[in-house]
Amino acid sequence: MTKKTLIVAEKPISAERIAQALDKKGRPQKVEEKGVPYFLAERDGGIIVVSALGHLYTVTQSEKSKAILPSFDFTWTPRYRVEKNAQATRVWLEIISKLALEAEDFINACDYDVEGSLIGYNILNYTCGKASSAKRMKYSTLTKTELQHAYENLSPTLDFNVIEAGKTRHEVDWLYGINLSRALTSAAKRSGGFALLSTGRVQGPTLNFLVQRENSIVCFVPTPYWTIKAQIEANGTILEADYEKKRIEKKSEADYVVKCCRQGRGEIARIDETKSRHEPPVPFDLGSLQAEAYRLFDYSPRMTSQLAESLYLDALISYPRTGSQKLPATIDCRFILIKLGKQLPYRRQVARILSLRKLRARQGKKDDPAHPAIHPTGNIPKNNLRSCERKLWDLIVRRFIASFSEAAERKTTKVEIRVDRHKFQLSRAETVKEGWIRVYKSHFQVRDASLSKLKVGTEVRVKQIYREDRFTKPRARYNPSSLLKKMEREGIGTKATRASVIQTLYNRNYITGKQIRVTELGRAILEILLRTAPAIISVELTRNLEDKMRRIQDMEEKREAVLKDAKRNLEAALGNLENKHETVSNTLKEAIFEIKPRKHVIGNCPYCGTGRLIIIRSRKTGKRFLGCSNFFKGICTTSSPIPQKGVLKPTGRLCKACNWPTLMVYRRRKRPWTLCPNPACTEKARRRNRVEMHNLWKRGRE
Repeated sequence: MTKKTLIVAEKPISAERIAQALDKKGRPQKVEEKGVPYFLAERDGGIIVVSALGHLYTVTQSEKSKAILPSFDFTWTPRYRVEKNAQATRVWLEIISKLALEAEDFINACDYDVEGSLIGYNILNYTCGKASSAKRMKYSTLTKTELQHAYENLSPTLDFNVIEAGKTRHEVDWLYGINLSRALTSAAKRSGGFALLSTGRVQGPTLNFLVQRENSIVCFVPTPYWTIKAQIEANGTILEADYEKKRIEKKSEADYVVKCCRQGRGEIARIDETKSRHEPPVPFDLGSLQAEAYRLFDYSPRMTSQLAESLYLDALISYPRTGSQKLPATIDCRFILIKLGKQLPYRRQVARILSLRKLRARQGKKDDPAHPAIHPTGNIPKNNLRSCERKLWDLIVRRFIASFSEAAERKTTKVEIRVDRHKFQLSRAETVKEGWIRVYKSHFQVRDASLSKLKVGTEVRVKQIYREDRFTKPRARYNPSSLLKKMEREGIGTKATRASVIQTLYNRNYITGKQIRVTELGRAILEILLRTAPAIISVELTRNLEDKMRRIQDMEEKREAVLKDAKRNLEAALGNLENKHETVSNTLKEAIFEIKPRKHVIGNCPYCGTGRLIIIRSRKTGKRFLGCSNFFKGICTTSSPIPQKGVLKPTGRLCKACNWPTLMVYRRRKRPWTLCPNPACTEKARRRNRVEMHNLWKRGRE
């Protein structure tokens, strides 16, 4: 019997595309066993392509250390043994183990990054027992050409240095996460409340950024200042000009200028014209794509990452979890542009680029040894793409085309106007040469205005002048995009994990809102960490750990040394937490009981006026209903039934018919809808009557 080759991919879609690329006829046989799909391709004696389902193995504590804190003894084990929602992975491992018996050669074809290397290694090591002899398949797109090239140019061994770095990251994160989170949750239980609390080596510093910004906003003292604007008529055109001083510190000075210039006359004293060159944008790395998608479409970093992953699996773009802004010469960019040029929206722009003497993309500063910048493959999307996916794909395509385009040129005209010894200024800009802006115009706002009609010496008249009272403002709150940029600048987390860290802070109720505010619980967690374990929220500590993991990947650091340092830091932090357990418990108690009721408050009670309508669950029936908080004081008995299924959130608006606060009801696979919970709402009665009349009319026609 001929021995076959077993290829392990990261996801089922990847496995299918690899099998299609490697099969001689491009039509591999799909087999499904116990719900696990795998593919049989005819090539080199037979190829079996099976996928993982993300991480099939995880770090967990050893049996002997389950009741001990700190817990430093861990082991790698199948996920289904420790996670309730991962039971499907058990069958997956059984099938992979069975397929391994038929194979002689083994290949890790998971995504070429730290996580992909680790996923494939764990399967080949623990399930197949063949990690030492396995080969590595490297690719950046799931196109047929690149997959075939990757198979024909296999690395003879697995990338063990990358695997070692991945193991270390997971183990260090587990050590910090399990020990600190367990200590905080235990303190919450002792306080008499309960909340699922967590922190970690990246969560802590990120929360600290937010609290520091929040404190600076709260403590900010606004300072008054004044500005002056004037409407000036020149050659029959009304223009708005600014006073030469952008910020006037004294109100009396501002009033004096307004008095002197009101209904005054002057002349244009000076006109300066300057031309500026604007280079094309560089191709996207993951961070810049997340930032641009948030700016344009309001997509959260996590959503952008998920959409980009979906486009990658559809072979529409290259591997998205990259830190590179460079397109190496090995990529056939001309071929990609020709394929994109067949699409009507890009036809003219691509034709213009291909007509240039040199086809050269502008390269960014960032580089990634594993993958190039995010770029389209040239494949055209099918009609089943979701709107959000198509928008992101179009953005990536336009950015790719723009990076090959010529520079844009803009002309800026600055005009100086003198009125009674006072100077006013106005400035306008216009595009002289569109260049890359022509391609990126739908995603790049350009305001063009010309002042060509104005000449030096032209007389002007002040039509209106006014003073504006202003106050200095604090720095803006972080949003998910700016917070991700901050994490990237500070060197904490990785391009693949930063978005999920931010999402975890939301899930734990530490932060809320798009303009991020820190909740009482988030403040309490940070206060506890500042008092007991300041090193845990230190950017330096987290950055040093990230640097050590990079050094492991470069074979300049040992995994054992990094784990030893992590354990030493944790021992000190956990000791402080235990010594101050009363203070910790009291701080958490106040925060938990402060934040929990807020999640259930719908609005003010329309009857008593002093109570709050809150979601309450009956102890007898287990059903939820809406009730006034003053019921517990014996003041108000207002209550109302509400839907038992779905997520309920306050809209912040009142019903126009009855003045009750309204709810938004979210149900799975159904469109959200607005509900007035008042049973006696007159609008509800009208709707019921209309429905009844319509039903009577239908029965009458029948």
